[in-house]
Amino acid sequence: MLARARNDNRDWQVKRRERTRRLIELGGLVAKSGFDQLVDDDRAVIYGMLVEAAAKVRDAGGPQQITLWRRRGARAFAQNQLAS
Repeated sequence: MLARARNDNRDWQVKRRERTRRLIELGGLVAKSGFDQLVDDDRAVIYGMLVEAAAKVRDAGGPQQITLWRRRGARAFAQNQLAS
């Protein structure tokens, strides 16, 4: 039964699996950053931080903020790979 579910290629099922994988990866980034531990896994704080970050992106300086975060993220990924 599980094998059949894994091989279900109906369009809605494929899209659901892709969305689930994306959500898991995004949650993994929150954990990888260590932010969840800094706020004792308080989901309201994590969501509030993300809402505030989205508001910053919507502001006039959004593209510059994204560039800054992209550079920091790339450096953090690189440092994490060196440490592994």
